[in-house]
Amino acid sequence: MTREIEQMNATALWYASPGRAELRTEAVAAPGPDEVRVRALHGALSRGTEALIFAGKVPQSEHQRMRGPHMGGIFPFPVKYGYAIVGHVEEGALSGKTVFALHPHQNVFTLPASGVVEVPTNVPPRRAVLAANMETALNAVWDAGAGPADRIAIVGAGVVGALVAFLCSKLPGADITLIDVDAARAKLAAALGLKFALPNSAPQECDAVFHTSGNGAGLATAISLAGDEAKIIEMSWYGDGEVSLPLGGAFHSRRLTLMSSQVGRVAPSHRPRWPYARRLASAIALLDDPRLDALLTPAIPFADLPAALPRILAPGSGVLCQVIDY
Repeated sequence: MTREIEQMNATALWYASPGRAELRTEAVAAPGPDEVRVRALHGALSRGTEALIFAGKVPQSEHQRMRGPHMGGIFPFPVKYGYAIVGHVEEGALSGKTVFALHPHQNVFTLPASGVVEVPTNVPPRRAVLAANMETALNAVWDAGAGPADRIAIVGAGVVGALVAFLCSKLPGADITLIDVDAARAKLAAALGLKFALPNSAPQECDAVFHTSGNGAGLATAISLAGDEAKIIEMSWYGDGEVSLPLGGAFHSRRLTLMSSQVGRVAPSHRPRWPYARRLASAIALLDDPRLDALLTPAIPFADLPAALPRILAPGSGVLCQVIDY
C-alpha cells in the first residue's frame, strides 16, 4: 500500500480570528522510518499563552519566537497551536506505548519518534498532560538557583505557579508560600501540602520570589517580598501588553535582581548537560504524585472545545488546567 493511500484524516483546532476557533479536517501521512502515528487520548490548554493567542495579542516582534513545535499557520491568524497531548502510538516505533508530545490540539498526528516521550506507567495519562507546565516550572527553579532552607514566595496560584511551589517544597528545610489575590486558591495550596497567603499577609525578606500571575500588580507584590540582593524570577508573559514596574524606592539600594525565565531554552546552569528530551522526560517523571490531580479541571470533549474556549480563557474563569478528552 502506498504512503498516499495510507494517509488518514485528522481533526485539529485552529485559532481562526480574534475570539473565534474552529475544528478543521486535514490529512495526516502514514509514518515513515523512525516516525510514529499517535492517536490523542487527553490534552490540555495553556491558559495564559493560549488566551493571548485567542485574542490576537502576540506582538509582531515575537511571531517567529512564539512558534510552537509542529504549529500550523502564521501569527496572528489562522494558527494551529498548543503543546500538551498524551496519546497512544498506533503505528511505528514505540507502537502500543503511551506518549507525551508537544503538539497542537489534534486527534491524530504523525511525528518523528524523537518528538515523543514515553509516559511511565506510574503516571496516569490524564495527569501527564501537565508535563509541559512541569517542564516550565522545573526550568524556573533551575534559573532561580533555589536551595535548602530558603524562604521562597510564589506570587500567582495558577498551574505553573503551583507547580513551582510544589517543586520548591521538596527542598529540605525550605519555607514555601503560595500567594494569590483569590482566597479560594488556599484550597489548592492545601491539596498540594503548601502554605497559602493573600498578598497583604505574604512573608517578607524572601531569598527568591517567583512571579506567575500574569498581572503587573502581582509583579509589584513579588518585588516587595524580596530580601536584600534576592532574585525575582518573572515567568509571566504579557503578549503585546505593557507593565509598569515599581523600580524606585528601595529597588536599587537593596540590589534586587529581576530576571526572566522561559522554557524555550534550558537554564544556563543545566544547559551543557541537559538536552530538551532529558528535561521533558524528567518533568513527566516528577508528575508521579496524586496530589497534582488537584490542578486538573474536569475534562471537556474535543468536539466541544471551540464553543467552550471563550468561557475557559476568560479572565477570572477560575479554570486551572483544562483537560481535553479526545
